[in-house]
Amino acid sequence: MPNYPIIDAHCHIYPDKIAVRATAGTERFYDIHAFADGTVSMLLENGEKAGITHYVVQSVATSPAQVSGINRFIAESVAKSNGKMTGLGTLHPDSPHLKEDVEEIISLGLHGVKLHHDIQGFKIDDYRCLKIYELCEGRLPILMHTGDHRYDFSNPNRLLPVLRIFTELTVVGAHLGGWSVWERTEELTELPNLYVDCSSCFPFRGAQAMLPIMKHYGAEKILFGTDYPMWSPITEIKNFMSLPFTEKERELILYKNAKKVFRIN
Repeated sequence: MPNYPIIDAHCHIYPDKIAVRATAGTERFYDIHAFADGTVSMLLENGEKAGITHYVVQSVATSPAQVSGINRFIAESVAKSNGKMTGLGTLHPDSPHLKEDVEEIISLGLHGVKLHHDIQGFKIDDYRCLKIYELCEGRLPILMHTGDHRYDFSNPNRLLPVLRIFTELTVVGAHLGGWSVWERTEELTELPNLYVDCSSCFPFRGAQAMLPIMKHYGAEKILFGTDYPMWSPITEIKNFMSLPFTEKERELILYKNAKKVFRIN
Protein backbone atom coordinates (compact mmCIF):
# COMPACT_ATOMS: atom_id res chain seq x y z
CA MET A 1 0.00 0.00 0.00
CA PRO A 2 1.16 3.59 -0.56
CA ASN A 3 2.76 5.59 2.24
CA TYR A 4 0.22 8.42 1.95
CA PRO A 5 -3.50 8.61 2.86
CA ILE A 6 -6.18 7.14 0.62
CA ILE A 7 -9.42 9.09 0.21
CA ASP A 8 -12.57 7.36 -0.97
CA ALA A 9 -14.31 10.31 -2.62
CA HIS A 10 -17.66 8.65 -3.37
CA CYS A 11 -19.54 7.01 -0.47
CA HIS A 12 -23.29 6.85 0.14
CA ILE A 13 -24.36 6.45 3.77
CA TYR A 14 -27.77 6.13 5.43
CA PRO A 15 -29.16 6.05 8.97
CA ASP A 16 -28.98 2.53 10.38
CA LYS A 17 -32.76 2.09 10.53
CA ILE A 18 -33.22 2.68 6.77
CA ALA A 19 -29.82 1.67 5.36
CA VAL A 20 -30.80 -1.77 4.11
CA ARG A 21 -33.98 -0.46 2.50
CA ALA A 22 -32.19 2.48 0.87
CA THR A 23 -29.44 0.24 -0.47
CA ALA A 24 -32.02 -2.17 -1.85
CA GLY A 25 -33.56 0.70 -3.79
CA THR A 26 -30.24 1.37 -5.50
CA GLU A 27 -29.85 -2.34 -6.22
CA ARG A 28 -33.21 -2.37 -7.97
CA PHE A 29 -32.50 0.82 -9.90
CA TYR A 30 -29.28 -0.59 -11.38
CA ASP A 31 -30.10 -4.32 -11.22
CA ILE A 32 -26.94 -5.08 -9.23
CA HIS A 33 -26.17 -6.63 -5.86
CA ALA A 34 -24.51 -4.36 -3.29
CA PHE A 35 -21.42 -5.47 -1.38
CA ALA A 36 -22.43 -3.74 1.87
CA ASP A 37 -25.51 -2.48 3.70
CA GLY A 38 -25.03 1.31 3.55
CA THR A 39 -24.36 1.85 7.26
CA VAL A 40 -21.52 4.02 8.52
CA SER A 41 -20.10 1.19 10.61
CA MET A 42 -19.71 -1.12 7.62
CA LEU A 43 -18.17 1.70 5.57
CA LEU A 44 -15.46 2.23 8.18
CA GLU A 45 -14.92 -1.47 8.86
CA ASN A 46 -14.39 -2.47 5.24
CA GLY A 47 -12.58 0.70 4.28
CA GLU A 48 -10.00 0.17 7.00
CA LYS A 49 -9.31 -3.32 5.68
CA ALA A 50 -8.63 -1.79 2.25
CA GLY A 51 -6.27 0.85 3.62
CA ILE A 52 -8.69 3.76 3.10
CA THR A 53 -8.13 6.54 5.62
CA HIS A 54 -10.77 9.14 4.73
CA TYR A 55 -14.25 9.13 3.20
CA VAL A 56 -16.33 11.72 1.34
CA VAL A 57 -19.89 10.84 2.38
CA GLN A 58 -23.21 11.83 0.87
CA SER A 59 -26.82 10.93 0.21
CA VAL A 60 -29.50 12.09 -2.25
CA ALA A 61 -32.84 13.82 -1.69
CA THR A 62 -35.65 12.54 -3.91
CA SER A 63 -37.98 15.30 -2.70
CA PRO A 64 -37.47 18.82 -1.30
CA ALA A 65 -38.81 17.70 2.07
CA GLN A 66 -35.84 15.35 2.53
CA VAL A 67 -33.10 17.93 1.96
CA SER A 68 -32.60 19.38 5.43
CA GLY A 69 -32.92 16.04 7.24
CA ILE A 70 -30.34 14.38 4.99
CA ASN A 71 -27.93 17.28 5.35
CA ARG A 72 -28.18 17.19 9.15
CA PHE A 73 -27.62 13.42 9.14
CA ILE A 74 -24.49 13.78 7.01
CA ALA A 75 -23.17 16.57 9.26
CA GLU A 76 -23.85 14.52 12.40
CA SER A 77 -22.09 11.49 10.90
CA VAL A 78 -19.06 13.61 10.04
CA ALA A 79 -18.96 15.05 13.56
CA LYS A 80 -18.88 11.54 15.06
CA SER A 81 -16.19 10.21 12.69
CA ASN A 82 -13.09 11.48 14.51
CA GLY A 83 -11.93 13.29 11.40
CA LYS A 84 -12.34 10.30 9.07
CA MET A 85 -15.15 11.81 6.99
CA THR A 86 -15.90 14.89 4.92
CA GLY A 87 -19.56 15.47 4.11
CA LEU A 88 -21.48 16.67 1.08
CA GLY A 89 -24.99 18.07 1.30
CA THR A 90 -27.84 17.45 -1.08
CA LEU A 91 -30.22 19.81 -2.90
CA HIS A 92 -33.43 19.41 -4.86
CA PRO A 93 -34.34 21.81 -7.69
CA ASP A 94 -38.02 21.90 -6.71
CA SER A 95 -37.26 23.27 -3.25
CA PRO A 96 -38.85 26.72 -2.75
CA HIS A 97 -35.94 27.59 -0.45
CA LEU A 98 -32.85 26.81 -2.50
CA LYS A 99 -30.86 29.75 -1.21
CA GLU A 100 -31.61 28.79 2.39
CA ASP A 101 -30.77 25.14 1.63
CA VAL A 102 -27.36 26.15 0.30
CA GLU A 103 -26.72 28.37 3.31
CA GLU A 104 -27.62 25.48 5.63
CA ILE A 105 -25.14 23.21 3.84
CA ILE A 106 -22.42 25.79 4.43
CA SER A 107 -23.45 26.44 8.05
CA LEU A 108 -23.35 22.69 8.77
CA GLY A 109 -19.73 22.59 7.65
CA LEU A 110 -20.37 20.41 4.61
CA HIS A 111 -17.88 20.73 1.78
CA GLY A 112 -19.97 20.33 -1.36
CA VAL A 113 -23.21 19.06 -2.89
CA LYS A 114 -24.26 15.68 -4.26
CA LEU A 115 -26.83 15.44 -7.07
CA HIS A 116 -28.10 12.31 -8.83
CA HIS A 117 -30.17 13.47 -11.77
CA ASP A 118 -31.40 10.03 -12.84
CA ILE A 119 -32.71 9.09 -9.41
CA GLN A 120 -33.97 12.60 -8.68
CA GLY A 121 -35.62 12.77 -12.11
CA PHE A 122 -34.35 15.97 -13.69
CA LYS A 123 -31.89 16.82 -16.45
CA ILE A 124 -28.51 18.34 -15.62
CA ASP A 125 -29.33 21.29 -17.89
CA ASP A 126 -32.96 21.62 -16.77
CA TYR A 127 -33.85 25.29 -16.22
CA ARG A 128 -34.85 24.43 -12.63
CA CYS A 129 -31.26 23.46 -11.86
CA LEU A 130 -29.67 26.70 -13.01
CA LYS A 131 -30.31 28.34 -9.64
CA ILE A 132 -28.41 25.51 -7.94
CA TYR A 133 -25.38 26.07 -10.14
CA GLU A 134 -25.59 29.83 -9.66
CA LEU A 135 -25.70 29.48 -5.87
CA CYS A 136 -22.86 26.92 -5.76
CA GLU A 137 -20.55 28.52 -8.31
CA GLY A 138 -17.30 29.52 -6.61
CA ARG A 139 -18.58 28.26 -3.23
CA LEU A 140 -19.40 24.56 -3.26
CA PRO A 141 -18.18 21.83 -5.63
CA ILE A 142 -20.88 19.51 -6.96
CA LEU A 143 -20.39 15.76 -7.21
CA MET A 144 -22.99 14.60 -9.69
CA HIS A 145 -23.84 11.23 -11.12
CA THR A 146 -23.11 11.26 -14.84
CA GLY A 147 -24.24 8.84 -17.52
CA ASP A 148 -26.91 6.21 -18.07
CA HIS A 149 -27.72 4.56 -21.38
CA ARG A 150 -31.34 4.08 -20.29
CA TYR A 151 -32.12 7.78 -19.82
CA ASP A 152 -31.08 11.24 -20.95
CA PHE A 153 -30.94 13.05 -17.63
CA SER A 154 -27.22 12.97 -16.84
CA ASN A 155 -25.40 12.11 -20.06
CA PRO A 156 -22.42 14.19 -21.27
CA ASN A 157 -24.57 16.21 -23.68
CA ARG A 158 -26.48 17.55 -20.67
CA LEU A 159 -23.35 18.37 -18.67
CA LEU A 160 -21.38 20.16 -21.39
CA PRO A 161 -23.52 23.33 -21.65
CA VAL A 162 -23.66 23.74 -17.88
CA LEU A 163 -19.88 23.65 -17.51
CA ARG A 164 -19.45 26.05 -20.41
CA ILE A 165 -21.85 28.58 -18.88
CA PHE A 166 -20.88 28.27 -15.21
CA THR A 167 -17.13 28.43 -15.71
CA GLU A 168 -16.35 28.96 -12.00
CA LEU A 169 -18.45 25.96 -10.94
CA THR A 170 -16.37 22.95 -9.97
CA VAL A 171 -18.05 19.66 -10.87
CA VAL A 172 -16.92 16.11 -10.21
CA GLY A 173 -18.52 13.88 -12.82
CA ALA A 174 -18.97 10.51 -11.18
CA HIS A 175 -18.07 7.31 -13.01
CA LEU A 176 -15.51 8.96 -15.32
CA GLY A 177 -18.14 11.35 -16.62
CA GLY A 178 -20.48 8.84 -18.21
CA TRP A 179 -21.51 5.57 -16.57
CA SER A 180 -22.37 3.06 -19.31
CA VAL A 181 -21.87 5.73 -22.02
CA TRP A 182 -18.12 6.18 -21.69
CA GLU A 183 -17.72 6.45 -25.46
CA ARG A 184 -19.53 9.83 -25.30
CA THR A 185 -17.17 11.50 -22.81
CA GLU A 186 -14.41 12.73 -25.12
CA GLU A 187 -15.51 16.38 -25.17
CA LEU A 188 -15.65 16.45 -21.37
CA THR A 189 -11.90 15.93 -21.06
CA GLU A 190 -11.24 19.44 -22.37
CA LEU A 191 -13.22 21.27 -19.68
CA PRO A 192 -11.02 22.92 -17.03
CA ASN A 193 -13.72 23.03 -14.32
CA LEU A 194 -14.52 19.29 -14.51
CA TYR A 195 -12.98 16.54 -12.42
CA VAL A 196 -14.17 12.92 -12.52
CA ASP A 197 -14.11 9.95 -10.19
CA CYS A 198 -13.52 6.32 -11.13
CA SER A 199 -16.27 4.79 -8.99
CA SER A 200 -18.54 2.11 -10.51
CA CYS A 201 -16.39 1.79 -13.62
CA PHE A 202 -14.10 -1.20 -13.10
CA PRO A 203 -16.92 -3.66 -12.22
CA PHE A 204 -18.69 -2.99 -15.53
CA ARG A 205 -15.93 -2.78 -18.12
CA GLY A 206 -12.81 -3.91 -16.29
CA ALA A 207 -9.91 -1.77 -15.11
CA GLN A 208 -7.83 -2.18 -18.27
CA ALA A 209 -10.72 -1.04 -20.47
CA MET A 210 -11.04 2.12 -18.37
CA LEU A 211 -7.35 2.98 -18.66
CA PRO A 212 -7.50 4.87 -22.00
CA ILE A 213 -10.37 7.03 -20.72
CA MET A 214 -8.50 7.76 -17.48
CA LYS A 215 -5.34 8.64 -19.40
CA HIS A 216 -7.36 10.97 -21.62
CA TYR A 217 -8.61 12.92 -18.61
CA GLY A 218 -5.19 12.87 -16.98
CA ALA A 219 -4.31 11.88 -13.43
CA GLU A 220 -4.64 15.46 -12.22
CA LYS A 221 -8.41 15.36 -12.93
CA ILE A 222 -9.37 11.97 -11.41
CA LEU A 223 -10.52 11.08 -7.88
CA PHE A 224 -10.64 7.55 -6.51
CA GLY A 225 -14.03 6.36 -5.29
CA THR A 226 -15.73 3.05 -4.48
CA ASP A 227 -19.42 4.05 -4.68
CA TYR A 228 -19.99 2.48 -1.26
CA PRO A 229 -22.02 0.40 -0.54
CA MET A 230 -21.95 -1.07 -4.05
CA TRP A 231 -18.49 -2.64 -4.33
CA SER A 232 -15.74 -4.20 -2.22
CA PRO A 233 -13.18 -1.49 -1.40
CA ILE A 234 -10.40 -4.10 -1.36
CA THR A 235 -11.28 -5.14 -4.90
CA GLU A 236 -11.60 -1.53 -6.09
CA ILE A 237 -8.18 -0.63 -4.66
CA LYS A 238 -6.68 -3.75 -6.22
CA ASN A 239 -8.20 -2.91 -9.61
CA PHE A 240 -6.88 0.62 -9.48
CA MET A 241 -3.39 -0.44 -8.37
CA SER A 242 -3.23 -2.86 -11.30
CA LEU A 243 -3.18 0.07 -13.71
CA PRO A 244 0.17 1.41 -14.95
CA PHE A 245 0.10 4.82 -13.31
CA THR A 246 3.27 6.34 -11.88
CA GLU A 247 3.51 6.75 -8.13
CA LYS A 248 3.03 10.50 -8.54
CA GLU A 249 -0.14 9.89 -10.58
CA ARG A 250 -1.45 7.42 -8.01
CA GLU A 251 -0.96 9.95 -5.24
CA LEU A 252 -2.98 12.51 -7.20
CA ILE A 253 -5.85 10.07 -7.82
CA LEU A 254 -5.91 8.40 -4.41
CA TYR A 255 -5.34 11.48 -2.28
CA LYS A 256 -4.30 14.90 -3.53
CA ASN A 257 -7.12 15.65 -5.99
CA ALA A 258 -9.90 14.88 -3.51
CA LYS A 259 -8.09 16.86 -0.82
CA LYS A 260 -7.96 19.86 -3.15
CA VAL A 261 -11.49 19.67 -4.60
CA PHE A 262 -13.29 19.05 -1.32
CA ARG A 263 -10.93 21.14 0.86
CA ILE A 264 -10.08 18.27 3.17
CA ASN A 265 -7.78 19.18 6.04
